[in-house]
Amino acid sequence: MLKLFIGNKNYSSWSMRPWVLMRQTGIAFQEVMLRFDSFETGSTFKAGLKDITPVGKVPVLTDQGFAVWDTLAIAEYLAEQFPEKNLWPADPQARARARSICAEMHSGFAGLRSACPMNIEAHLPEVGALALRDQPAVRADLQRIIALWSGLLAQHQGPMLLGAFSIVDAYFAPVVMRLVTYALPVPDDVKAYMDRLCALPGVRAWTDGALAEKDFIDFEEPFRLHP
Repeated sequence: MLKLFIGNKNYSSWSMRPWVLMRQTGIAFQEVMLRFDSFETGSTFKAGLKDITPVGKVPVLTDQGFAVWDTLAIAEYLAEQFPEKNLWPADPQARARARSICAEMHSGFAGLRSACPMNIEAHLPEVGALALRDQPAVRADLQRIIALWSGLLAQHQGPMLLGAFSIVDAYFAPVVMRLVTYALPVPDDVKAYMDRLCALPGVRAWTDGALAEKDFIDFEEPFRLHP
């Protein structure tokens, strides 16, 4: 069976992508959660990955001992192994656009990532308001996300960004979590998409798991002294 090594559901945005993708599309896997105790060499977290991946990061997908790391590589591997799941669009141009969008998410939006780290359990509208007021990079990232999502929703007519659920929605699920936690303002069409995404069984299962953890990790909590 496939195994997916992840970090804390409340904090690990990168882990959320393949987990939601597999859960929502019915790809069976075994979850292995490695708690974020520290990212230093010798930590329990690093020790748990020592014999699995040389990069020492999550997520990692293993298939009968063969390890695939990095969320984009994992998504591509799953798309090849499960073509019947239609994880990418069938149309070549739509598929290329989907890959472009995922690559943009993969390497971009540094302002939003830095100012608004994923924290599903928290509600931090005041932090979001300050980030928007004081950080041009956050404003630029939010504007790009709104333009991208609104354009895709208008083009494909929903309910998801490319019509049916795909890798693109799984990739942006952690962004939706950030927008919710920090109460960043979005137009009605984007808010409706966010609501639909959050209601998906795969996303709901992840967020339920995040809320059940109740594991306050101080180095993942730049804005709160205690939950």
